[in-house]
Amino acid sequence: MRQLLVRRESFPIRGTFTISRGSKTEAEVILVEIAGNGARGRGESVPYRRYGETVEGVLELIEKVRPAIEAGAGRADLASLGLTGAACNAVDCALWDLEAKQSGRPVHELAGLPAPVALTTAYTLSLGTPEAMERAAREAARRPLLKVKLGGEGDIERMRAVRAGAPHARLIVDANEAWRPEMIEPYGAAMAELGVEMIEQPLPAGADQPLAGLRRAVPFCADESAHDRAGLARLKGLYELINIKLDKTGGLTEAIALARAAEAQGFGIMLGCMVGTSLSMAPATLLGSLARFVDLDGPLLLAHDRDPGLRYEGSLVHPPESALWG
Repeated sequence: MRQLLVRRESFPIRGTFTISRGSKTEAEVILVEIAGNGARGRGESVPYRRYGETVEGVLELIEKVRPAIEAGAGRADLASLGLTGAACNAVDCALWDLEAKQSGRPVHELAGLPAPVALTTAYTLSLGTPEAMERAAREAARRPLLKVKLGGEGDIERMRAVRAGAPHARLIVDANEAWRPEMIEPYGAAMAELGVEMIEQPLPAGADQPLAGLRRAVPFCADESAHDRAGLARLKGLYELINIKLDKTGGLTEAIALARAAEAQGFGIMLGCMVGTSLSMAPATLLGSLARFVDLDGPLLLAHDRDPGLRYEGSLVHPPESALWG
C-alpha cells in the first residue's frame, strides 16, 4: 500500500520577477511525495494562473485522486483520473522518482533516454525600464545565454539597452503574448539586428494565426500556444520551435512523447520552466539533449533553493543526484 503526501510550499524570489502579465516575489509550488515498499518518490509543480490554475485548485485535484494513487494507479492512469497540468506533473514526476528508487535504476534508463549531461541554461532578465534592464544585463553579461522578458511597446529600446549592457551574450526574447500583429515585422527585424536568436510567443495564444506567412528575420517559438501533442498540427507554419514545460504537458511522461512528436514534425525544441526549485527542474534536465535552447534557471532566481539541489556552475546546470530526484 502506498502513501501520498501533498503540500504547498513557498520560496522567496531574489528581488522581483516581472513579465508582461505582472510581477511576483515568491514561487508557490506543490510538493507531492509517494511512499511505498520502503522508498519515497517526489515531484514538484508550479500552478500557473494563465492556465486557470491555483494552488488551492491543484491541491484539490490531487486530493481527489489520492485513493487511486495509494491503491497503485500508475503514470498511464493519470489522464483518465482527470489530472492535468501542474497537478498531473507533480504526481507523474513523483511516480517516476518512486520507480527509480524502488528499482535502483535511474529514470533516464527507465524512460529510454540518453544519460543526462551538464547543460547551458539561459538566464532570465525581468521586464523593466530600459535603464533597469541595461543594469541587469551588465550584472549578467558574463553568462553565455540571456532570456529577456519583453512587454510590447518600447521593446526595441529595451533590447538596445540590454545589448549595450551585455554586448557579447547570446540573446533570446520572450514577449509573453504582448505584441500586436503589426509589430511582428518591424520588431522582428530590430531583434535580428541586435543578434536575437529566437522570439518566444509574440502574439496571444489563440490569436497567433497572423504569424502564418509573415516574413520573419528571427524564428518564433510557441509557449502559451504549445501544451501537448494534440496541438502540434495547428502550430505548423506559425512557429519553428515549441517550448516544452512539464507543468504544461502534465509531467515528464507527456513531455517525452511531445518532444519526440515535435522532432518528427520538424519543430525545434526549447526546454523551459516556471519559477520553481531544483526539484521542478530535475526531471526536465533529462530532455536536455533534445533541445536547441535550455531555460532551466528557476533556482537561480530564488533567494534559496532546496537542499540538496541541482549544482549550477554559472549557467551550467549539472544532472540531478539521486538524493534530489531520479
